[in-house]
Amino acid sequence: MKKLTDHFNLRKSLLYFLQEDVGRGDITSENLENSNKSVTATILFKSDFVGIISGIEEVQVLLDICNCNSTPHMSDGMKISPKARIMEINGTAKDILKAERIALNLLMRMSGIATTTRKFVDIVHQIDPQISIAATRKTAPGLRLFDKKAVVMGGGISHRNRLDDMVLIKDNHLAVDKSIRKIIPLIREKVGSSIKIECEVTNEAEAVEAIEAGANIIMLDNFTILEARNTLLKLLDEGLRNLVQIEISGGVNLDNIINYAKLKPDIISIGYLTHSSPALDFSLKIIDQ
Repeated sequence: MKKLTDHFNLRKSLLYFLQEDVGRGDITSENLENSNKSVTATILFKSDFVGIISGIEEVQVLLDICNCNSTPHMSDGMKISPKARIMEINGTAKDILKAERIALNLLMRMSGIATTTRKFVDIVHQIDPQISIAATRKTAPGLRLFDKKAVVMGGGISHRNRLDDMVLIKDNHLAVDKSIRKIIPLIREKVGSSIKIECEVTNEAEAVEAIEAGANIIMLDNFTILEARNTLLKLLDEGLRNLVQIEISGGVNLDNIINYAKLKPDIISIGYLTHSSPALDFSLKIIDQ
């Protein structure tokens, strides 16, 4: 990510989330007799394990939009223990209730992604702290800003945030223009030298071809551990390994990550981080004043 937080797009997204959730108005909270009463609320961590918090900054912006004041007890990226107090909130009852569900949803999703990312990072860094754990573009539409930041808070990298960040030649591109040896120089000529070109490969021969054609990064896509090992050995034998970054992607999970890490790639990208990380559990409780 070029910037950790894009505040303009963050506020724009949060306003859309509010519109989606509130509609014409919260007909329950607004019809309470004391809906305009000033109250205090606390956000608590309810999961029964240690996690990584992410979403504090986003929730604070959301609460500000809803005319509430917030005091966080921790920062994004910190470890959180069960029953930890995350944040105190002051505002009218109706304003806090308006923000409640979106605030909790963001904390649950983002902290879940950050926690899962940290698990992968901790395992890999026992082997080699230079290996990066990366997200993919497998994010829920509208949530990429949040999902990618959560990965960073867990110690990973966002990789490509958008299609205009870098060139990534995948199998469907090669189905259109079939030759790796031709497509890489052609794209290089059009995008210039400042844009990185990554090429997805499916075997040793394509890996060699992509490097010789001028790729900056090659992605070993859905390689078994044995296939990846043999490919890296071949690149070493031919003096090509240090000319590019090597990314391993596809089929990587907590059970096999350590074996892929032992191959010493530069990047391991994992779609699971953003499409399947279990959410953490948070609650918001209003304290009557």
